[in-house]
Amino acid sequence: MKHLIVLLLATVSISVTAQTAYEKGMQKALGLWSEGKSTEAVAMFERIAGAEKDNWLPNYYVALVSTTTAFNIKDKTQVDALLKKAQTALDVELEKQPNHPELLVMQAMIHTAWIAFDPMTNGMKLSGTVMEIYGKAESIAPENPRVVYGKTEFEMGSARFFGTDIKPLCAKAEKAVELFATFKPESAFHPNWGLDRAQSMVAACK
Repeated sequence: MKHLIVLLLATVSISVTAQTAYEKGMQKALGLWSEGKSTEAVAMFERIAGAEKDNWLPNYYVALVSTTTAFNIKDKTQVDALLKKAQTALDVELEKQPNHPELLVMQAMIHTAWIAFDPMTNGMKLSGTVMEIYGKAESIAPENPRVVYGKTEFEMGSARFFGTDIKPLCAKAEKAVELFATFKPESAFHPNWGLDRAQSMVAACK
């Protein structure tokens, strides 16, 4: 499961003219994240979430930034704090939209981060839950590239952990790449990450 480290970078391109306060804030927060200033980015996303209570994206990014940061940390106290922050932010949005595929992918990622941190303790406890979440997301949005990519990467990580062949999963990896090619996010701030990781899965198959 240690191979499941996910490195994400959100890229946003919005006209500098006629930006709303929300757009300016989101762009600044994403910029901080891209500069490696995760703590500052999360703090800004939290402020935006407080002002944009009907918008799921700021809390989504609180969870995303916190979780991806946790993948690269070995200190249990820090990991615990980051993933609790991620879960708290995500819970706010899942309560409103329990069947949102992007939120479900985020929930699976939080669980995966716990597994990656301590596979011996958390693998048995959470692996089935992760697969259930991905299965639910896939039934709702089978053409969402992050759903297909996330589920396939988790399955590949499990296969590597247990020493089994990843080849049967290669077609799924290729499908994820194909879905990214046609995916159109609703806005510049909607999730649009994962292509590089999906391409890495395909490369690993070759």
